[in-house]
Amino acid sequence: MAQLTYRPWREGDDRTLLQLWGDAEGASPAQFRGAFAPDSDGADDAAPSPAAAWRRCIVAEDQGIPVAAGVVYEAALHPARLWVYVEVARDHRRAGIGTELLRRLRERTADVPARIAAAAGGGVPRLRSKVEAGSAGAAFAEASGFGLLQRSREVVVRPGALKLPVFGDGPAAETGLGDDTSPLVEDLATGSVELSDAVGRYYAAVHEWDPPAALSVGRAQQLFLSDAAGAHGAVVLRAPAVSAFGAGVAPSKKGRLRAFAVSYAGPASAAAEQPSEVLLGHEVRLDRADAQDAVRGLLALVAYQHPVRLEVDDSMAAVRAAVDPLLETGTAEQVGPETLTVGD
Repeated sequence: MAQLTYRPWREGDDRTLLQLWGDAEGASPAQFRGAFAPDSDGADDAAPSPAAAWRRCIVAEDQGIPVAAGVVYEAALHPARLWVYVEVARDHRRAGIGTELLRRLRERTADVPARIAAAAGGGVPRLRSKVEAGSAGAAFAEASGFGLLQRSREVVVRPGALKLPVFGDGPAAETGLGDDTSPLVEDLATGSVELSDAVGRYYAAVHEWDPPAALSVGRAQQLFLSDAAGAHGAVVLRAPAVSAFGAGVAPSKKGRLRAFAVSYAGPASAAAEQPSEVLLGHEVRLDRADAQDAVRGLLALVAYQHPVRLEVDDSMAAVRAAVDPLLETGTAEQVGPETLTVGD
């Protein structure tokens, strides 16, 4: 192998590299490939869009032909670390190219804007990446000093995996109603302020290991519940409503929200039994037992007739408590390898 040269990314490099690299070796590499682009200093505001993010991208050439590339860039939603990704053509691996690209990218982080340094606590920000367990990328990350920050799994829960719970009591219990005026299970518009607030706080709570930027209700709605995000519908589980004037007086407000399930696909086909992608979570102020009970009950409901597909992070304690026993009994299955978020 001749002496390699390194230069900034140029327009058209993607066509050359993708032809040489072939298909991506997993979902994470496929996603990261979209980050390769010319260097950018980002926007001046504190929450730049992905297209306007600060970014440095380097290409390695062998006799004038691009064979590898690396990119480091900011993410507005998780500003404490920078994302980094390196890919090397298969026939050029184990030659130190990836290590050299990573070294050069680390050097480039010394000139980050003040907003990035401030979000990182001052100084040079640390790095993070995503790899699939058992992959070449995972081995490279470990050899480069990256440790595990979070583990994530895609899990499909089969129909009827959990016994359908009885919500409330009385004549309406079998339908999920506590009484005629206070439903415990409710279809809720994805534009609901109550739902957007609950989803935003839940996201922040399960990402304490990589703290997100402040999430307003509007921002949470845009990211997780809008048409652009692919949100199709939502169902929530509520606590029984309680009247401020005693048991003999009908409550004027609905019970507090305990858990939510947001669908990101159309209704599953009964013939094809295609799972619907669902974000499952709970009100973060619930105690551990209540959160687990609410999540388990709502999962049983949404997966009663059709399979659902969940992303289960290790930080999602209540969701794991519902899903892990199903994996053990075979009524749920993991799809693909684990995704590992790693950082230096």
